[in-house]
Amino acid sequence: MTGAVREPRSGAADLAVLREIENRVLWLSTAIVHHANRVRPNPSGLKVGGHQASSASMVSIMTSLWFRHLRAGDRVSVKPHASPVLHAINHLLGELDASYLTRLREFGGLQSYPSRAKDPDPVDYSTGSVGIGATAPIWGALSRRYLNAAVGGGGDGRQYSLVGDAELDEGAVWEAVLDPAVGELGEVVWVVDLNRQSLDRVVPNIAADRLEGMFAAAGWQVITVKYGRLVRELFERPGGAELRGRIDAMPNPEYQRLLRCDAAQLRERLPGRGPGAAAIAGLVAGVDDATLLEAVANLGGHDLEALDEAFSAIDDTRPTVVFAYTVKGYGLATRGHPQNHSALLTEEQMRELAGRVGADLDDPWRALPEGGAAAELCAETAGRLRRDRLEAVPAPSVPSDTGRTPSGTVTTQAALGRTLLDLTRQAPEAARRIVTVSPDVSSSTNLGGWVNKVGVWSTTERPDWFADDAETILHWRETPSGQHIELGIAEVNLVGLLGELGATWSRWGQPLLPIGVLYDPFVERALEPWSFGIYAGGQSILVGTPSGVTLAPEGGAHQSIKTPSIGLEQPGCVTYEPAFALDTEWVLLASLARLGRPDGTSAYLRLSTRPVDQSLAAVPEDSAARERRRRQVVAGAYPLRRAAAPAVTIAAMGAVVPEALAAAERLERVGVPADVVCVTSPDLLYRAVRARQGHERADSWVLDQVFPAERATPLVTVLDGHPHTLAFLATVNRVATSALGVTGFGQSGAIEDLYREHGLDADGIVRAALDLAG
Repeated sequence: MTGAVREPRSGAADLAVLREIENRVLWLSTAIVHHANRVRPNPSGLKVGGHQASSASMVSIMTSLWFRHLRAGDRVSVKPHASPVLHAINHLLGELDASYLTRLREFGGLQSYPSRAKDPDPVDYSTGSVGIGATAPIWGALSRRYLNAAVGGGGDGRQYSLVGDAELDEGAVWEAVLDPAVGELGEVVWVVDLNRQSLDRVVPNIAADRLEGMFAAAGWQVITVKYGRLVRELFERPGGAELRGRIDAMPNPEYQRLLRCDAAQLRERLPGRGPGAAAIAGLVAGVDDATLLEAVANLGGHDLEALDEAFSAIDDTRPTVVFAYTVKGYGLATRGHPQNHSALLTEEQMRELAGRVGADLDDPWRALPEGGAAAELCAETAGRLRRDRLEAVPAPSVPSDTGRTPSGTVTTQAALGRTLLDLTRQAPEAARRIVTVSPDVSSSTNLGGWVNKVGVWSTTERPDWFADDAETILHWRETPSGQHIELGIAEVNLVGLLGELGATWSRWGQPLLPIGVLYDPFVERALEPWSFGIYAGGQSILVGTPSGVTLAPEGGAHQSIKTPSIGLEQPGCVTYEPAFALDTEWVLLASLARLGRPDGTSAYLRLSTRPVDQSLAAVPEDSAARERRRRQVVAGAYPLRRAAAPAVTIAAMGAVVPEALAAAERLERVGVPADVVCVTSPDLLYRAVRARQGHERADSWVLDQVFPAERATPLVTVLDGHPHTLAFLATVNRVATSALGVTGFGQSGAIEDLYREHGLDADGIVRAALDLAG
């Protein structure tokens, strides 16, 4: 981004015209919520909801931003509860038909919070999960910079976040603000709606100066818009300095109470009891009632001139935060009330508002007068913000098999890095669009070879001071052409960036193939923003490694139990847990092939550091048989061992497959022949079961090949994770089952110790099989 000051558009709108639009936006956003709750039939009687007060505090900010400062290349994340304001503006710009204004929170209508995937009008960022929408434009900015460096097509422009002040309580916000990479993103602009209210109360101790200091310490430009023109003029009169000091020092709840006072009460309360009380009383005595009432609420976040000055002062050389002081419910009868968060105006209050802003409750969606200055400004703004038609580039072709057959003893974690390196040779176009992301765990998750090959991405080239050190194994070459992005140790940041890298195909028409790698236990830490990124249209691959109690020496704190079922339950995502290196290659390639396309999907791979003898995979040598195995692996499971007349079936997943095979050999010797099925995706198998039952559309052929009815026997399931993950397999043929897995926290020790403790060893599998076989 250029360091030049960005001026507002030429031919700036007359302030009176801008205020007319501001009033119309206030009316429409309020009426959208009113209609959904008080006009539209509601047979169930359940609360519809909506946030008139939270929307009202954003009206001035969004009016100034859209109608004065935004450019076509800019993107804006709108705070969740202000979605009606966004829809109102989109309607005025001709981007949303009036028929949708009556359909807030209705099935197929306007979503409760802005949604890129589900709303009918333009939405730049999905929001709704507090704090995640706020940080998304940071990762959007980083993704666009990476995209432009890698393949081009991302354009430029600012990335705005319209943030509710309560969102600053979220740890995700500060993890993002403090990441070293963020200080270079001059296109990032946050506008904080500082209304000092939460859902239930006026927050007593929001210290704006402390927040300003925290952003400044992180290298951000800080702009504060506290007072409007009217109250600033009062500050210039005799007693004005005392008035300003009194308001500045006033606790938030006391100030909010003043907003509920009439003029007489203000004259009594405003002076206070301090040494400046007499001077303040003298000042307010000379102000008429109407001016006094207006002045007490005349904060900078509702003053179009003050906002214009603030937005014009952004210098684009570093991230910027604008603290805009506002009143929750500004312009409404509920302004400033501590319980106004979900409050609804009465019909009488709506009619009063309509009369004040030039609207009509009986014809709430009436258009602005045709040919009038406000309508012309809307048309002009629509033209300025109109974006070119998106010409999407098809996702690159990814091979389904590199032809390699691993031998020796290998881990699935190591197979990840090996496959990425193979792609750089066999499919360079696809490999060029791969970008890996990790939170400071590149070497410990076997990405070292890949990082050495492709380099680390940076906005500028930086010297590698250890390049000539003979003992350096991981070479940290930082250039704009690198393909690995390393963040600080914050998994929430990782999945936030992953979601935005995975959305470039729909946002800018240029697909990337993002892979995020983190320790598997910390998938749970990052679960909500990861899930939200998928909901918002981000397609990516998340790799959790090492996983389970197989990471035995690390102890219980680093042993994941629930993640297999998390993957099974996550919408918009296919989960895999391969047992062998070739299985890992096949599922990774299949997952990459699903990215960056309208019908695409994300993936979650759960990998292990357990070395496994690759001969146990018994990969078919015949090319057709190999392809059949590959299709089964990608579809969710394959038969690994078939007995002549099985008495029991063992379905095993991931690192414990060697124990399942060892158990089958022992069972054979005691006269209980066993089939062994290697499960690669419980997720896809469960979908196949549901498809067979008519609940969803999915392929179910793999069930017939892997669990044919004629081979139905009692079933033992086993995995290094919670046993319920595979327990549903008993329903395929309605057989007796015993589900083995991990249900308690582990501890440090050898793999053998931990497997024995949790019943995952061959002894445990044999016992379970004998119990079932009788």
